[in-house]
Amino acid sequence: MTFFKLQYMHLLKKISFSLLIFFLHAKSYSQLDYANKLASTIMKTYKDSMVVKKFANHLLQDNQVLPGQSIEDAQMNRPAVWNYETGVILFAFEKLAQATGKNEYNGYTKKIVDHFINDDGTIRTYVMEEYNLDNIPAGRLLLQLYKETKEEKYKKAADLLYQQMCWQPRNKVGGIWHKLKYPTQMWLDGLYMGQPFVSEYANTFKDSSRFDDIVKQFVLMEKYSRNPKTGLLYHGWDESHLQKWADPKTGTSPELWSRAMGWYMMGLVDVLDYLPAKHRGRGELIAILNRLSKAVVMFQDKNEGVWWMITDKKNQPMNYLESSASAMFIYALAKSIRKGYISKTYATAVEKGYKGIINKFIVKDSIGNIHYTQAISGAGLGGNPYRDGSYAYYASEPKRDDDLKAIGPFIQACIEYNALVQQGIIHNSHQ
Repeated sequence: MTFFKLQYMHLLKKISFSLLIFFLHAKSYSQLDYANKLASTIMKTYKDSMVVKKFANHLLQDNQVLPGQSIEDAQMNRPAVWNYETGVILFAFEKLAQATGKNEYNGYTKKIVDHFINDDGTIRTYVMEEYNLDNIPAGRLLLQLYKETKEEKYKKAADLLYQQMCWQPRNKVGGIWHKLKYPTQMWLDGLYMGQPFVSEYANTFKDSSRFDDIVKQFVLMEKYSRNPKTGLLYHGWDESHLQKWADPKTGTSPELWSRAMGWYMMGLVDVLDYLPAKHRGRGELIAILNRLSKAVVMFQDKNEGVWWMITDKKNQPMNYLESSASAMFIYALAKSIRKGYISKTYATAVEKGYKGIINKFIVKDSIGNIHYTQAISGAGLGGNPYRDGSYAYYASEPKRDDDLKAIGPFIQACIEYNALVQQGIIHNSHQ
């Protein structure tokens, strides 16, 4: 064989190897295209701060309409506030930065968070005395920023939120109230709002005294909110049984709302990231996760692959296939498979669900931006105007496109789905 022929064959091998590496790299990132594009949509929409337009009933619930002020004026003059919506979307951005290596997401997160954090660690618009769990999720961003920058203001701000969680009011069985203004009540949402932050803080600063209580909150919520026939969980539980929405015998709210269960499942899998491997309650949480995963997948729509807004009432008038809960379920299930908490047999449901989300909820506008549609804008229990937790109430809540509470979970679902593809657990990716 001539020298030139040997050189030519060697060059072909190098090119072939380079192409192989290129295509493997391209494949690893192709799963994240939707996540990157939706992140771009959010950063274009909220360039400097996140002021999400609220519907009239939500402004009233949050006391954001002053005496004599019109709804329109309240909407126009409403400032950005420290809340869970910012927390859930920017936490997803942090995860996306880790998955892609794109530092622009870290920079965007820091810019938004820095609007709220003063040099002394106080948090603009935050009022601890409200004892509102919805103010806690953004604390996870503070922990991340502290780890990255070592700036004390982030640590001090996180300390404030941790203090709130230590002092949060409790009902007679030790369950944490959702808010001070909702006495004795536990909501599924609250487990996501508070416990992942507490678990990460306790893990970061070596406060092992908190882990028993973290486990207890999830156990109590399942114990008192679980429907024995379906295995699904009701949105809320009132320990006093006094709320109008509470069942007189059980204290549970009337309906099985998918997003509430999505919050609970996300909180559960995120807490397990920080709960010590040998903690006595770890097996109990994984058992809860297995029970709920089985129940949730039973109600996955057979044709579309996603979930209904009211989980167990498909095709009923005013019910619809809902995007935020579907993303939350896929995130929690995919992460649980990757971590070994549930069987790999659930990968079929994950693949079907992910493809269903892409087909049902993703749309592209005339200039090429990607949008995420058909999310319920918000729902709660009690308050003023009073929310009775009925089917008619949930169905009456408006839908919103590009809802932060939907895009955040979807970005994380994309990341976890991508991981399963890379591990060969899911073989047919959806491009």
